[in-house]
Amino acid sequence: MNFNKYTSEFRYNFKLAYPIMIGHLGHILVGLADNIMVGRLGAAQLAAVSLGNSFVFIAFSLGIGFSFAITPLIAETDGENDIEKGRKYFQHGLILCTVLGLSMFLMLVLATPILHYMNQPEEVVELAIPYLNIVAFSMIPLMVFQAFKQFTDGLSQTKYGMHATLIANVVNVVLNFFLIYGIWIFPRLELEGAALGTLFSRFAMLIFIVLILRSKDKFTPFFKRLRLIDIHKKVFYQIINLGFPSAMQMLFEVGIFTAAIWLAGTLGTIDQAANQIALNLSSMTFMIAVGLGVTATIRVGNQKGLQNFSNLRRISFSIFLQVFIIEFFFAIGFIVLKDVLPLVYIDNVSVVNTAASLLLIAGLFQLSDGFQVVVLGALRGMQDVKIPTFLTFIAYWVVGFPISYILGKTLNFGSQGIWIGLLAGLTTSAILLFLRFNYLSNKLIVKN
Repeated sequence: MNFNKYTSEFRYNFKLAYPIMIGHLGHILVGLADNIMVGRLGAAQLAAVSLGNSFVFIAFSLGIGFSFAITPLIAETDGENDIEKGRKYFQHGLILCTVLGLSMFLMLVLATPILHYMNQPEEVVELAIPYLNIVAFSMIPLMVFQAFKQFTDGLSQTKYGMHATLIANVVNVVLNFFLIYGIWIFPRLELEGAALGTLFSRFAMLIFIVLILRSKDKFTPFFKRLRLIDIHKKVFYQIINLGFPSAMQMLFEVGIFTAAIWLAGTLGTIDQAANQIALNLSSMTFMIAVGLGVTATIRVGNQKGLQNFSNLRRISFSIFLQVFIIEFFFAIGFIVLKDVLPLVYIDNVSVVNTAASLLLIAGLFQLSDGFQVVVLGALRGMQDVKIPTFLTFIAYWVVGFPISYILGKTLNFGSQGIWIGLLAGLTTSAILLFLRFNYLSNKLIVKN
């Protein structure tokens, strides 16, 4: 096999991917800053952030998944050099993302009473509710930001989202420092302080990207005023037809990790806190793969617009190989450093030991987790979303979750059993999605 035809694409893949990686990683780093600073307050506080963020994580996945629909549509119009069509997709997508952000805010606020009926430690629930109510409001600026970010990603201008999230992280860390611990003239707000830091950082992120895009001539045609006569149901339907299945794909995957948090919570505060550490670390490596997944969407979308299906397949395989190599090194790192990484969050020996056992399993599923999200990105670039949604449901909820529940609860393997189920679900997803991509890309080449 001539690997050079794949590895020759690595440099350009990474050029597109690294700003997306940093941008998506920025969202996780906001949570990391919260976790590290809150972890210094105690296991109950860390578990409360975990519980509150499990709800936010669901809303976040739905919103991010839906906004992903904008990228392949913009990438295809960019390949076709059709600015007017791209403007329509962007502006209609912005409207839909704004409405979705408002809906997610209301959904999270209305869902807070559910925490009392989830068999979670009561001290954790009481701490989680005010935290969740504040972070819920941040979903509005986050979703508006996502519309702008996915639009620029579709144009292969991936650096602007990265710059915005870096600024957001600086704002978040500074505000956390003052508001969580009550430094200088600021009150000691603890978890509520962490939530306020997240809220203000997301507004800063949105303001920055709007200002920077409006200052660039390249984007001027896309900011042409949208008149009532320019709003078309057909364009909304196109975005929704791509966005809803993409949101469901994210929901099915994030949902099983959220279920893992809730299952771990029924085992006690120690397991829930350890689960949060392992989840936060694995989420960071996952966002590296997401960067390459979005790159796959952009590059496949471009090739679809050009109708060059042989090159589409070659480029896709180059990204598959690249993510496999990167995730291999992450897997080694998790396994070797499993006893060290949890100490960054907390010094509770029981939490650290439990988290270390989970990181061993997380190391094993790095390869399948990274691979499946990149293949899913390539399929999204081909605008094939409905069957992959069905495949992800089977992988996570027919295979993965039953294994998690049986091993974790019924057979008393605890958190380790829950995470073995996650490993099974991710591996099944990687296999099924690759089979779908292989079939579909070959079919397009033969048909063309």
